Amino acid sequence: MSATGYFTHKDCWKHEMGAGHPECPERLDAIEDRLLITGVGDALDRRDAPLASTSDLELAHGRMLIASLRGLSDQLAEEILAGGPTHAQIDPDTSMNVHTWTAALRAAGATLAATDAVMAGEVENAFCAVRPPGHHACHDKAMGFCYFNNIAVAAKYALERHGLKRVAIVDFDVHHGNGTEDIIRGDDRILMVSFFQHPYYPYTGAETQATNMVNLPVPAYTKGMDIRELIEMMWIPRLEAFKPEMIFISAGFDAHREDDLGQLGLTEQDYAWITMRLKDVAKRHARGRIVSSLEGGYNLGALARSVEAHIRVLADL
Repeated sequence: MSATGYFTHKDCWKHEMGAGHPECPERLDAIEDRLLITGVGDALDRRDAPLASTSDLELAHGRMLIASLRGLSDQLAEEILAGGPTHAQIDPDTSMNVHTWTAALRAAGATLAATDAVMAGEVENAFCAVRPPGHHACHDKAMGFCYFNNIAVAAKYALERHGLKRVAIVDFDVHHGNGTEDIIRGDDRILMVSFFQHPYYPYTGAETQATNMVNLPVPAYTKGMDIRELIEMMWIPRLEAFKPEMIFISAGFDAHREDDLGQLGLTEQDYAWITMRLKDVAKRHARGRIVSSLEGGYNLGALARSVEAHIRVLADL
């Protein structure tokens, strides 16, 4: 048994939002190339992501959102046949092409299949190399490059379908996971810990927090060592007290110092350190159970190296 599952699907490459968009298929190419060159990929239990079912998506999302995205996708397919536009706009930064619907179902399906595999003991933990990302997707709204909230769906699934009592969500993307907070706020079965650049898109997370949230807004140019100190002081005691039975990670790598979409100063070593600390907590309280899913990370070199560092720790390489 490989300790770490790796979930992805070729459909995740087909979603794109137009030339020059930072959330592009090449992000997955960069990760795959890095895992190949370094040999890390050989150590992973590689699996195809299934399609998430509507009933599983409804654990985190309203029926209207799911129906409207599906309707937009169908409408777009018809318009393309008639020579119409190739993309349907969701917000200024977010659009759908004819493949987005399926890619979004695969991305959510990956985290669900990873949860099943980890719960069954087939793998100790898992990384989902998927897009579109998810943590800005709210209960009733797609936004910020995100359609369905892959990690929130999986966390709810672990509670509802696998009968866990307590799970934690950790979000280290440079942007606040406003969608995740919207979905899980006030649900005391889920503890969410995060840090994010503030003030910055989506301009949330610093206001009054729900009791099940530990949000750490940090100013631009905060360095990795300062983040580590905050994590030791603020995340770890809450996680230890909460004793999660499984940890879900919204793994955004855009807080890297080389990433132009944010202004934080993390490096690969910081991501490895964060992963190690979370793995310690998981070993103590959750039988090592971790499901991590790709969120942001737009400098291709920094993204690939950071994902490698993250996976090396997960897989004990």
